Amino acid sequence: MATTITSPAGCGMGREATLYLLERGVRLTGTDGWSWDAPFVHTAMKYGETRDPSLIWEGHKAGRDIGYCHLEKLHNLESLPPNGFSISCFPVKIRAASAGWTRAVAIFEDQR
Repeated sequence: MATTITSPAGCGMGREATLYLLERGVRLTGTDGWSWDAPFVHTAMKYGETRDPSLIWEGHKAGRDIGYCHLEKLHNLESLPPNGFSISCFPVKIRAASAGWTRAVAIFEDQR
């Protein structure tokens, strides 16, 4: 089943989990899912109970406190080894947009 913005499938990263990574020096995050945050159906339920607007896109908004770059809908991650490579990202700038796409490339260390 494909995960969409209305699907309840997926886990997501909240504010505290994102800040935990950022406080330890992580500056690039990525996922093969549609979003870094929890599926919106879950966020909508929590918001309905609390009326707390900070719950909406809380993982994304953690970047307001500690800046980081984030990638979504990555493909072929299962082909990568657990270590031994770096990531380079080549983003496309879109005028007046808050996001765009990028070409993310794994660069493998020389195995000689």
